Parts: sequence; C-alpha cells; structure tokens
Amino acid sequence: MEQDVRSEIEELREAIRRHNYLYYVLDKPKISDAEYDALFRKLQKLEETHPNLVTPDSPTQRVGAPPAQGFATATHAVPMRSLANAFNVDELRDFDRRVRKLLDAAEVTYLAEPKLDGLSVELVYRDGLFVQGSTRGDGVNGEDVTANLRTIRSIPLRLQGLGRRVPSLLEVRGEVYIDKGDLTRLNRQREKEGLALFANPRNLAAGSLRQLDPRVPASRPLKIFCYDIGRVEGVAIDTQAELLETLFQLGIRVNPLYRLCKGIDEAIAFYGQVKETREELPYEADGVVVKVNEFASRRILGEVSRSPRWAIAGKFPAEQGITKLEDIIVQVGRTGTLTPVAVLEPVRVRGVTISHATLHNEDEIRRKDIRIGDTVVVQRAGDVIPQVVRSLVKRRTGEERLFVMPDTCPVCGSRVVRYKGEVAHRCLNLSCPARIKESILHFVSKGGFDVDGFGTKLVDQLVDKGIVKRVSDIFHLDRDTLIGLERMGEKSASNLLSALEKSKSIAPPKILFALGIPEVGEHTAGLLAEAFEGLQELMEATEEALCALPEIGPRTAAAIVDFFANQPNKKMVSELLDAGVKITEVPKKASARTLEGKRFVLTGRLVSMPRGEAGERIKRLGGMVSSSVSLRTDYVVVGENPGAKADKARKLGVATLTEAEFLALLKADA
Repeated sequence: MEQDVRSEIEELREAIRRHNYLYYVLDKPKISDAEYDALFRKLQKLEETHPNLVTPDSPTQRVGAPPAQGFATATHAVPMRSLANAFNVDELRDFDRRVRKLLDAAEVTYLAEPKLDGLSVELVYRDGLFVQGSTRGDGVNGEDVTANLRTIRSIPLRLQGLGRRVPSLLEVRGEVYIDKGDLTRLNRQREKEGLALFANPRNLAAGSLRQLDPRVPASRPLKIFCYDIGRVEGVAIDTQAELLETLFQLGIRVNPLYRLCKGIDEAIAFYGQVKETREELPYEADGVVVKVNEFASRRILGEVSRSPRWAIAGKFPAEQGITKLEDIIVQVGRTGTLTPVAVLEPVRVRGVTISHATLHNEDEIRRKDIRIGDTVVVQRAGDVIPQVVRSLVKRRTGEERLFVMPDTCPVCGSRVVRYKGEVAHRCLNLSCPARIKESILHFVSKGGFDVDGFGTKLVDQLVDKGIVKRVSDIFHLDRDTLIGLERMGEKSASNLLSALEKSKSIAPPKILFALGIPEVGEHTAGLLAEAFEGLQELMEATEEALCALPEIGPRTAAAIVDFFANQPNKKMVSELLDAGVKITEVPKKASARTLEGKRFVLTGRLVSMPRGEAGERIKRLGGMVSSSVSLRTDYVVVGENPGAKADKARKLGVATLTEAEFLALLKADA
C-alpha cells in the first residue's frame, strides 16, 4: 500500500515540476490554474497523510523554513566578479580592441544579452538537487538565503535532464528581479497602506531576499534569469551559447533575448536595438552585457582587479527631463491616505509627456528637499512611473515655498492623523467623498456585511447621483429608487433589498471588519470581538488595554483608538444601529491556551506531522516557537535525526520531549 502511495506522490511531483517548467521557464502553460491547483492540493494531502514520504525537493516544500535569526556566510568557490562598464559605443569598441589584441585575433565572436537591474545570486545543485543559494555579497562571501530562494517558483528544486546529463555539481549564477508591472502594482498597494515605496526593482529584489521570514519573498512576484556558472562537474561546456542551452535543457530559466554576434559591430547593433525597445520589455534593463563566447579565449584573457577582461556591461544613458514644479496638490486615496502630487510644467521623457508625478509622502519631500517653484529633474521610474528625482538647488530664486501636509482633509475637512511608525497621513472619516465608494465596497464584501449584488457599477451610480452619501445610506434604499438606476429591474431591486435586510443581522467580527478600521483585518477583528463584550466597550478602550491583548501591537491599538475618537465614525456606528443593524451575540469560545508563554524549539524530523504544523499547533495553544535554544527555552521537541540543538538543550538543562511526549502534551492541552 505504501509503495502505491509513494509512486502516486512521485508521479504528482513530476507532473507539477513539468508544469512549473512549462509555466515559469517556457511561458507556455498546458493546463489551467485550477487544474494545477488541484494537482498541488492532491499532493499536499498525500504528504500530510504520509509525512515520512516528504522530501526537500517536493514542490510543497518551497516555504517550509521558520524565520531565521540571521544569515550564515556562504563562500563562493569561484568568485562572482563584477563587470566593467562602457557608457557609450566608443568604449565598447575600445573593449573589443583590447580583446582582439590579447587574443591576436582579427575578429571575436561575442554573446550579448540584456543587463537586468536585480540582485545577483548563486544556486548550488548537487546530483540535481538545489542545496544552497546565496547572494553575491563581496564576490567571495555572500549571505546564505537558501530558504528565501526556494520560494521563487522559476527556480527548480530538482534539475531535469531533457537530452542532457544532469551534472553531479552545478553552481549557476543569475539575477533575481521583478517585472515592471508587478513593481508598480506593489508600490500602489504599499502607498495605500502608508508604507515606504520600493525605489527600484533591485531594492525590491535585495530587500525580499534579505528577509528573515521566507513567507515575505514567497508573497512577492520574484523571478530569475540565469546566465553564468561557477564550478560544474559531469558536463562539458565550451561556449556561452552552449551554456545557456544547457541551463535551459536542465530546466533553469534563461533570458531568450540574447544574440550571438560575429564581431563588435553586431554586438553594438544589438545594444542599440535593446536600448530603443527597452520600454517594451516587461523587466527593467539598464544596459547590455557583451561576453566573449569561447571559454578557451576567456581563459587566455583572464581577469584584471575584480573584473573579467572577457566581458563588459554597455550601460544605457539615463533619460531624464528638467522642468519646473509649479505646485504640490494633495489627493485622497480610497483608504484615506493623503498623497502629495507634483504639478509640473509639461516635459517629454522617453516619448511621454509628464505633467504630474507622485511625491509619495511628506518625508520623501523633505529628504529630497523639494519645494514649490523648484526646477527639478524628472524621470520615469522603471520607465513607467513619473518621478521627481531631485531639485536643482543652484537655480533657486528665493521665491520657492516649502510644502506642508494639511492637518485637515482637503476633501471633507476631517482631522488628518499620522500613526507612529508610518510615513502616511490619513483622513479617518469613512464618509469622506473621496473614500466613500471603496468604503462601501469593503463594507458589503464577504468579510463584512456580505451583501450579494452590490457591485462597483451600482456603487458608482449611487454615489455619483448623490443617493448614498455615507455607508449607512445603503440601508435606506427603496424599490423605486433602485428601479430608476441603469440596469436595475424590479427583480434585481427586490433581490438587493432582501439581501440588505438579511445582512442587518451580523456577527461582531464581521461588523468590525466592515467598518474599515485601519490595521484591522478579518483575523484582528475576530480577536477584538472575542476580547470585548460589545462594540461600545471596544469604542471606549484605551491604547493600553488594547496593547494588553495577544497579537495587538501599539500601531494597531493607536489606529483603533483614533478611529473611534473621530466623531463622523462614531456617528456612522449610531446610524447603522438606527437603520436596524443588529449585532448578534456569539458564545465565547473556551480558549485553551495552556501553553501560554511557553517557548518551544523543534529539532529533527517528526513522523506524525510536518514541523510547520507542529509549530502552528503550539501557537494555537498560546506557545511560541523559536529557531535557537537558549536558557529562555522551555521545551526542545526532539524528532528523528536531531541536530546540535538537542545536545545544546541537554547542556543547558532545558527539558526535552520525545515526539510521543510532545503529542501527549498537545492532546492534554487541546
């Protein structure tokens, strides 16, 4: 029976690996997302039932490591050299002359490929398995970020041999990056949440890979293109073109945009082509790398200082414009975030006329010392987002004015607040006209009042026609008003009114979520509903009382207190109750948190469950899970083949638990 399960698991893994290759490497998916998800869930369930069959290269193990205390040092067996730069065509020709002179050749074959703006990494495969990943660092020593690199789906955990023998050792180098569109979407979301923006793709890639919790990079759309190797054993590779083909056949993602060039003229032509079309590329390229194709020639050329003589990066000139910053206006987003926007004298940059550019927040304006009336340098960040780079201080006349963020909302006049630790200023008035549409959509969403039939187009009509001016107005809609709206017949109107009436009976967590309190999602809303007897008690709670609750930090506590201190928000709650909203009573769950404050360390393999699940069960009972043993540790759970943590626990006198004892403890406390 177990052999049958083992075979089924391996068949599922091979199928998922194949579809990962088709999707992330070839960009040619053969099945739908739903079909892929079904395969993945089936594998997960089988592995959960048979944890002894889980292997490190299984597709389910991409996010399996607990947060690290810090990164270990990883030494590159072959140093990762940086490249010399060429800033124009003449410097590329100078590079070619040096290469031909050293090789005593009339012409050299080069391979040219785009230079991505990301973070250089090295991936180490032994017998086809991904065993270690590290950053470039200083070229000799980098940081071991294996757990974070495992979360990137375009990095195979096991190599495949499509017509190629899998090498016994392969050290492959590549660039972790993010597409321009994904960067834009992430920054828009962070701006709404009042978080600092990622300045460029490299900052995002570097910041993601240096997170101690692998769940952070797993949540970001990171990708990789590989282009070089360190050591390799078991496979002979003689040229750069052959290297790229070999990596591709092993299932490693390489950039298909490259050109084999006979002589420097063809390489320069490719450089010009990429430069002219770079705006159409999904990723940000800041140049073209030109490499001698033959590895034998590279060995003759050698290296100078920290750079190889056989490669050079032809950098693109930065395209910027100079214009006058005529004014700074403030826009209010759907979450109440106030965003300063530069009004510019129109200027063309890379074929696009720029007349407005976000300044992100007041701190950013202060850091760059930007003033109204300044002459400024502008560019399109990531070739997409208009950005003010800096002011030209020497051109000031003395008439320039400092910008000050308003202390009241420019739309509704409500008080503006800035929470400790945030860069954003916010309008807290949920009924602010600039926020009302998105507030309603959030209010009626599944996590809130869950009103079926309330879509974006309907909300647009209701607000634009002045029918709904605040959230509570939706409960005063009548049949005649609804029938008068576009695409709203009698049946649709009746169904919507029935859904609204039904939604008036609502559980405490759902109304707390629906109110749109900053920092309060569905999980936090549930914690608050469990901790307070009613909405009124929560509305009167102090920051100190809120901070005393598990998982509620100072930032969340301040957000809740500020929200209910705002009179329009208090009025909104009263209007909802007056409209017939009834908050149902939910019986308090007996919270079995008998491991409250206990600190656990897990070591070795557990047979009964994955270590991640064991950690979650500890946390549900109020305990904590740490990755290192100290005198503060209460228990070390020792599984099969434990590491040095078990020995350290015994030396420190920390209690150890066998897996059976651990399961008995969980059962007794459940």
